[in-house]
Amino acid sequence: MGRVTARRRASHLAAGRAAERPETLAVEEPLEIRVNGRALTVTMRTPGSDFELAQGFLLTEGVIARRDDVLTVRYCRGAQADGGDPLRPASPRLRYPLADNLNTYNVLDVTLAPGVPMPEVDVTRNFYTTSSCGVCGKASLDAVQSNSRYCPGDDPVTVRAQAITAMPDRLRDAQNVFASTGGLHGAALFDADARMLVVREDIGRHNAVDKVIGWAVEQSRIPLSGTVLLVSGRASFELTQKAVMAGIPVLAAVSAPSSLAVDLATQSGLTLVAFLRGDSMNVYSRPDRVIR
Repeated sequence: MGRVTARRRASHLAAGRAAERPETLAVEEPLEIRVNGRALTVTMRTPGSDFELAQGFLLTEGVIARRDDVLTVRYCRGAQADGGDPLRPASPRLRYPLADNLNTYNVLDVTLAPGVPMPEVDVTRNFYTTSSCGVCGKASLDAVQSNSRYCPGDDPVTVRAQAITAMPDRLRDAQNVFASTGGLHGAALFDADARMLVVREDIGRHNAVDKVIGWAVEQSRIPLSGTVLLVSGRASFELTQKAVMAGIPVLAAVSAPSSLAVDLATQSGLTLVAFLRGDSMNVYSRPDRVIR
């Protein structure tokens, strides 16, 4: 798994006995995202799918709206490379160059297409993020309430309740790194018939969602009409906002929602499902989409 996991020794205590043994841990490293050479954000993430992470972040922050808004994504030059994402093209028009094979794999530069404006960064819109909370550095809710180009409330999709309750097990089965570390959040995108389209893992729940949305950007699938976004943890305001920005009509979470997440879902017409466990769930907004 390369730099996605790391081995560390630990003293295991059980039944009054102690034993030294190696443990597999999820890697956490910083990623600096630059736009047109200008530093925009630093996020703590699990390496892997970094190009998707950057594009998903830029879309959910309202910087880009589609794949054509991005000219190139590349790692910046630095120390000798020791692993990371394969530098694969998402399309003939979107290239990921690497200069001289010298790289830290912790700094990305996104070049916007001509005519796409640079994001404004000031003291009220601090993009520093952590692995636990994607909006911790932002000074006010006004700074994070971006206007989406897409309207989830207009999406006519309906999903059977049985299809939704089947999704968490499918997500867990696809979380290979979680199975070995127990330390990663998961996010997956399904169609209305519960077919899994993509799954991503990360130590940060917001990063996992950005990777999923970034995949959709690369596949030219934005807006994500007719889909269900499933997250392995709680439904926070930031995850709800990301779903709205990507045009996702249904957000499901295995844990609890926040009050602000419910308010945003109700306002935007997004169906918010939470406490998705076994054959039960709570539907907090637009319950007409869930067919019993």
